[in-house]
Amino acid sequence: MTTARSQLSFSPHALLLAGLLILLSPRAARAESSLTFKAQSWQEDDQRIRVDSQYGLIETDLSSSTHFKLMGVIDSIAGATPTGELARTPGAATPLATMSDRRKAWDAALSHQFDRVNVTAGVANSRESDYVSNGLSLNTVTDFYNKNTSLLLGYGRTDDTINEEKIGWTIKRPKTGDDFLIGLIQLLDKNTSVTANVSWGTTQGFLSDPYKIVSTRKLDLDPGFYYTVPENRPSEKNKVSLFLGTNHNVESWHGAIDASYRYYHDSFGIASHTLSLLWIQKISEHLMLQPSIRWYRQSAADFYYTNLDAAGIVTRYEPKLGETGTGMAPYYSSDYRLAHMQTINVGLKLIWQVKPWVAIDVAYDRYTSRGLDGVTRQDAFSQANAFTVGLKFTR
Repeated sequence: MTTARSQLSFSPHALLLAGLLILLSPRAARAESSLTFKAQSWQEDDQRIRVDSQYGLIETDLSSSTHFKLMGVIDSIAGATPTGELARTPGAATPLATMSDRRKAWDAALSHQFDRVNVTAGVANSRESDYVSNGLSLNTVTDFYNKNTSLLLGYGRTDDTINEEKIGWTIKRPKTGDDFLIGLIQLLDKNTSVTANVSWGTTQGFLSDPYKIVSTRKLDLDPGFYYTVPENRPSEKNKVSLFLGTNHNVESWHGAIDASYRYYHDSFGIASHTLSLLWIQKISEHLMLQPSIRWYRQSAADFYYTNLDAAGIVTRYEPKLGETGTGMAPYYSSDYRLAHMQTINVGLKLIWQVKPWVAIDVAYDRYTSRGLDGVTRQDAFSQANAFTVGLKFTR
């Protein structure tokens, strides 16, 4: 795998060059191809986390029944984020820690259409200074009843390594995941389709966040001071989700609606509900507008605490085991992302078909989140603006 990763590592410039070579190749030698480039900037309020991303995608039909896709992305992240530590004095702001990193990732997928079955195999890799993730996937879509019904079957595998040498780790931590999906797509009429699928999976290994800590006085040390120790999550998580969606074309309005609901539950105790609504409006022959909204709410993890001492939790911190959480009970975390919370994302996207072979899109999203438990400090939750611009060439 090491050799394969080094051979497939590339920059967006290399991806762009490869895409242009495909687009400029003789038309008789290929079918339809496209090259997409996007740039996005995510900025949280109060100068918290900023993420700048550059994304490239090549898609090409190798034959009338075989399709290839290659995607690459580079993310740069910098800013401040809550550590989980309690404020040392009443009324003080939630403690933050600065961070910066850079991620390079790619994924490739090859799909082939057999008589009634489409099979897609994928491979992916993502690298940060402290995290390496490798992934494999296999998905099939089988058509029935003159393609009015489709059966979806999918499997994905991830094999990750966490390495925090910069905070004193002496060993690397593994994490693996297996996910399965089964679903149906049903065409109700020429304008309407519905989708239903169930997915379940398991993740094992080091599941704590190495940068999140908790505050406690119960360390048989000086009771007059707080001490911070790494959070400690279970070493296994099982999860299941149900997805329901519908697409409907409103011909009289020259538009279409895409609506979905997702329920999720895991063994950490988190249950969540997600409602998404997207409207696709054709303004003219060359312009399309897409307003959207996504509402999300989750319950807290069973081991989420804002104050360990008030909850009677005694930490199990053993530096000799690796300067981090042990993965053995008792479990505890003060990461606000595990709290009872709600988020709303409102977006607007404009697509301009400049020429038959080139399209430009611009988008703006406003993300807001807030705690619902009445205990977690509201200044821990993030609010952000995201701006995206894209360019797509097709031939």
